[in-house]
This record gives sequence, structure tokens and C-alpha cells, in this order.
Amino acid sequence: MKLATPLAIDVHAHWYPRAFLALLGKEGPPHGLEWRETENGPQFKIRSVTTGPAGPRFVDLETRLRAMDEQGVAVHALSLTQPMVYWAGRELGNRLSIVYNDEVQKAHEKTPQRFVGLATLPMHAPDLARREAERVAKLRGVRGVYMATAILERELSDEAFFPVYEVLEDLGLPMFLHPVFVIGEERLKKFYLTNLLGNPFESAIAAAHLIFGGVLDRFPRLEVVLPHAGGAFPWLVGRLNRGWEKRQDLRHIQKAPVDYLRRFWYDTVGYSDPVVDYLARVVGPDRIVMGSDYCFPIAYERPVDVVTANPLLSEETKQAIVAGNARRLLKL
Repeated sequence: MKLATPLAIDVHAHWYPRAFLALLGKEGPPHGLEWRETENGPQFKIRSVTTGPAGPRFVDLETRLRAMDEQGVAVHALSLTQPMVYWAGRELGNRLSIVYNDEVQKAHEKTPQRFVGLATLPMHAPDLARREAERVAKLRGVRGVYMATAILERELSDEAFFPVYEVLEDLGLPMFLHPVFVIGEERLKKFYLTNLLGNPFESAIAAAHLIFGGVLDRFPRLEVVLPHAGGAFPWLVGRLNRGWEKRQDLRHIQKAPVDYLRRFWYDTVGYSDPVVDYLARVVGPDRIVMGSDYCFPIAYERPVDVVTANPLLSEETKQAIVAGNARRLLKL
């Protein structure tokens, strides 16, 4: 089937390989994972996060390809999502990461023009995460790594993670972030607010830690991608800036917080034309990449159309967001 937009690249597209789910269901429960088989696929829960049922749209690549063709999407950058692997402990978390990453390579090898992958690292064990980063850099199809906005109870500014950032910078692997367990979840249980509000504020917290924690200063070539159009971060950066201006304890970073806006990339999952226009004007159109959040309930059904139909963007900006920027970021 001819694609409506042959070069469109979706960088925010989640996938659960069958081999990963098999290991998760077999060995996850002793580590606290609640697992339930349903007629629509497995459903699993760790702490407050429930995922699934993981049916064919999440698992089957042929089903995914048909959906991509219908959407006019040429490439998915496949990524794991909740609950990630950190809860599983050192040994199982590492094995889950390896299984996932190997399956990403297989998906790419089977359909190299349509699938690339964002590897999962056992970040809760930084020595293993560094080793796995070095391994996945040699796998065909891996174009970056995926991690949570916080690693269990540790923020991304924790210096224990610096050796991982060092190797990612050296290898040229961009770091894509995504929330798992969100701040204030007790107050956000009702009305789906853990997702609607928790996720965007998690992105803002992670960005602030990377700035004030000195990560972006220490690793100037490390590329970081924020989901959900950067969440609250691009809208609150002026407030961070004001704190930097007025508080001596925040003046240790090399630049003002607003000057770090372009150290991040942002996807289009903001559910608002003006949000993407704001990013294009304030951050720059060259730092925005297309995403859909495939295939969660609030994902974009037509991610390409969301960009191309935005009346606030120029044609040049639309083309860059749909394809050109992601090709550059992922080295496609």
C-alpha cells in the first residue's frame, strides 16, 4: 500500500514483544508484578501502574504495519514503556532489557525500512546499564535508548547515572524519557489524572533535574528527548529562570534555565495546535519530532495529519517535524 507521507517517522510508539511478555509473565510475579491473562491479552500491574491488556496492536508487528499504512507513517521507533524493568531487581531487570533489545533488533532485521528501536537499559543497576548500552550500540536498528523520568526513587540528576550518560554521549545515542510512576499519584488517582497531569509534570521535573543537577553541563553532547511536547517544562521554564535569578543556591549551572530549552527535543503529543506552534516559535522548529503514543487509549490516531493540518505551522516546519528532524536525530 502506498503511504500518504512516505517519510513520516513516529518516535513515540510503544511495543511489547512476545518474548519480553513471556519472560515478564513467568518471572515477574515473585518480584511483585501482578499478572492476569485476559481474552484481549495479558494485563499486568506493579505498584500503582496497570498496563494492558496488551493485545495485537501492542504486540503483533503485522497488525502495527497495517495501522502505520493507514496513518501514513513510514517508520516506528519502537520503545518499551510502563512498567519498564527497574522494579524487577538486578538480575531479572537486566535479562528483561536484553530480551527486549534483542527483539528490537529482530524487528528491524525483518522489516528494516519500517522499524528501528530505542533500547531499554537496567538503569537501576548503572554498571549493567552501561554494559548494555555498549552492547546495544552494536545492534542493527537501535537508534537511541529509552528510560523513565525517574529511576525508582532516584532522580536523573543522581550522580550514580553519570557513567551511563557518559557512554551514551560517547556512542551518540539519544536518550528518550517517559514517565512511569508519577509524582503526587495519591492525589491523581481519580479522573485519569495520573496520566493527564502526572505525565506532563514528570517531564518537567526530569528536565529540571537534568539542568540544575548539572547533567547537561557535564555532558554537552548528550541528546535528550522529552515526551508529551515537553510536558509542563517549556511553559514553566520562565519560573525556573526566575528562581535561578533570585537564589544563589541555583546559580551553579553554566547558563540560565531558559538557555537550556534547545538542549531538549520535544514530540508533538500535546493535543493542541498552539502547543506545537509555541514550541516551534520559542524552542525552534528543528527540535520537534512527530509522536503518537501508539497505541495507548489517548494516542493520536492520525499523527501525521495532526501536524500537516496545523494551520499555525509553515509547510517547511511541517515537513521537518513529520520526517526531517527525526531522520537527523535518529541518524536514519
